[in-house]
Amino acid sequence: MTITSQSLSFDTAAADYAANRPSYPSGLLDAVEELTGRPLDGARVADVGAGTGLATTLLRARGANVIAVEPGPGMASQFRLGLPGVPLVIGDGNNLPLASDSVDLVTYAQAWHWTDQRKSVPEALRVLRPGGALALWWNDSDSTIAWIADQDARLRRLFGAEDSPHDPMARFRRLPDELGFVHRNVPWTRSVPLDMHLANLASYSDFLVLGKEATNTFVAEERDLLTDVFPNGMVEEHYVVSLAVAIR
Repeated sequence: MTITSQSLSFDTAAADYAANRPSYPSGLLDAVEELTGRPLDGARVADVGAGTGLATTLLRARGANVIAVEPGPGMASQFRLGLPGVPLVIGDGNNLPLASDSVDLVTYAQAWHWTDQRKSVPEALRVLRPGGALALWWNDSDSTIAWIADQDARLRRLFGAEDSPHDPMARFRRLPDELGFVHRNVPWTRSVPLDMHLANLASYSDFLVLGKEATNTFVAEERDLLTDVFPNGMVEEHYVVSLAVAIR
C-alpha cells in the first residue's frame, strides 16, 4: 500500500475521526503566533490536509481567514458538515490548488508526513507571501507516561514495529534543513470515556488498513487492560504536540 492510499484510508472512517480524535490545546496556537512573529487574527491561512476540520476550527476561532485543502472526498464531506461556511478545495500538498504569494501561513496538522517533500516544500514556498510561514504539527501520545508506554509496546508488537526509546525530537528529524525550522513541544491532556479512547485508537490509518476483525480483537483486549488502569471508565490521555515553524 502506498503512502497516498494509506492516507486516504481515513475517508472510510471520517465520521469516527470527527467524533473521537483529539483537537489541539490553545497553547499550540500561542506558540504558532510566537514563532511566526504575527497574530493569527486577520491572517490568510491555508490548512492543508484539513481532514474533518479540527485545526481549521481553532484557527478560525483565533480570527484567521482559512481556506482548507483536503484530498479525501469522505473527509471533505465531513468537513462541510461541521464547517459549511469555510472555503474548501480538493487537493493535496504536492500540488496545491492555490495562487502563488496568496497566503500568510500554510499549516499541516497531522498531515505533512503524507506528502512528498520534494514537491510539498516548493509548493508551500510558492503559495506563501514573502515573510509568510509554514507551520507543521503532530499530536502524539506521551510515551513517558507508564500506561501509554505499555500501550505503545503492544501496538508495536501488533504492527511489527521495532522497539525504540522515547525521542522528543522524532517528528523533526526528517524535516528539510534548508528551511531553518524552529521547534516547540506543547504538552497537554484530556479526559475521555474509555469507549472514546478506543474509538480514537481504531481511527488511525494502521488500524484502518489492518481490517475490522484484527482491529476488533485488539480493541477488546485493550478494553480489558485499560479497565484495570482506569476503573472509573475515564481515560486520562496525555499528549505532546510537536510544532515546527519555518519563515519564507
